This record gives sequence, C-alpha cells and structure tokens, in this order.
Amino acid sequence: MDTARKKDILHLAVRAGEIMMKSGAEIYRVEDTIVRICKACGVDNVEVFAMPTGIFVTLDNDLSTDSVSTYIRRIRSGETDLHKISLVNQFSREFTATDLSLEAGMQRLDEIEREKRYHFMVRVTAASVVAACFAVMFGGNAIDFCCAFITGTICYTLSRFLEKYEINFFIRGMCCCALAAFIALVIAASLKGASYGPIISGTIMLFVPGVAITNSIRDFLSGDMLAGLTRMVEAVLTAVSLAAGAGLVLKLWSLIGGITL
Repeated sequence: MDTARKKDILHLAVRAGEIMMKSGAEIYRVEDTIVRICKACGVDNVEVFAMPTGIFVTLDNDLSTDSVSTYIRRIRSGETDLHKISLVNQFSREFTATDLSLEAGMQRLDEIEREKRYHFMVRVTAASVVAACFAVMFGGNAIDFCCAFITGTICYTLSRFLEKYEINFFIRGMCCCALAAFIALVIAASLKGASYGPIISGTIMLFVPGVAITNSIRDFLSGDMLAGLTRMVEAVLTAVSLAAGAGLVLKLWSLIGGITL
C-alpha cells in the first residue's frame, strides 16, 4: 500500500473518531470505529489509543518498519451530541459494507460535522422548559416554574455566548450559576410566593455534567482507566464550578442581609 493512500485512510479514520470524541462518545466506541474503518480499507494491523484530549493511530500493513504510519490528532473540547455519534456509527457501518471511496467518506464526515439539528431558539426554549420542570421537581410552585423558565433562558443564553468566545468550562459554569442564583434571589425578594431554592436548583441542572459522569463510568467498566479518570475529574471540576458560582452569590447576599443561610 502506498504512503498517500495510508495517509488518506488515517485522515478519514481519525476524523471520524474526532467527531465522535467531541460529541461525547465513549472511548471504546471511538477506538472501535477507527479500527473498523481502517480494516475496511485493507489495513490488518491497526493500533489505536484514544483519550478525551487526543487520538493516536498507527497503521502497519506488512509488519515491516518502513511501512509504519502514525497519526496524532489533538482533541479540543466539544459539546454532547448523541445524534452526531449515531450518524458516525451509521457511516462506519455503511463504509465497511459498501465500496464507498475515501473522498466520498471524507465528504460525508464533513457534512456530519457541519450539521446543526436545532435552531438556537429551539434549544433555548428546551433549556428553559427543562429548568422550569426541575424547579417543580425540587419543590417549586407555579410561580417558581415561571421564574425558573425565565432564569433558564437567560443563563443558557449566557452559556452559549461565553462558549462562542471559548471561555473554559469552569469559568462558564461558575458565571452561569452565579447569575442564576442572583436572579433567583432578586425574584424571591421582590415577588411574593417565589422561592429561590427551586429556581436555582432547576437552572443548575442545565449545566450538570450527567453524560460526562456516565461515560466516565462506562470507560472504567471497559478498562479505559485513564480516560475514565480524566472524564471523572472534568465532571467533578464542573460540578465544583457550579456550586462555587451559586454558593458565592448566596454567601454575598447573606452578608448584605438579604437572606439567612
């Protein structure tokens, strides 16, 4: 196999793995997809080492030193998108079962990466409804439901704004939850019947890293200890940032005499 074709195979396989990793896929799923794509191209010896921050792939077609090709891709943090993971899985099955060319495969992956399922307003509305429903689950009333809806709208919009300017997840979560706590306290102080607790709790649930925690446990169970530990630490730090943002505002509000903690 010539070097140019190996390079194309590596680019295609790693691109598929990159999309899955950025979308929140498990490590074993990323590695399995890369191996399947490479073997479908006639490469029998494939070694893959994937982590949440990088993918390392080595191809060795005829077990000779001169034929070894290695590709490394640095992974930047993305957002959870189960639909993209499903699309890449479907693509890998199609690629292995048909005679789809490398060029067509790369074009298909580009389309998957660019795909936007929902308009921004739809996502904001969904986030607001989620925050409002969680507020009720945490003991809120009808007033808290409406207030959490408004708070969720504002905080989710802030989160997307900060993400646009590549603010790191710790600061982003802290700022959003601090704003949620401040809005909830102002509402509770000015509107009779409103409780700041359910409003804050419901809004915070928008940013709780539930998928990251689940995937870290699945990575542990699959034997990917390093990846599982990395994701668990990230999830814990995210949770700390959420608690720190809300707790800081609550403490400051208490110090100025607004509430008694």
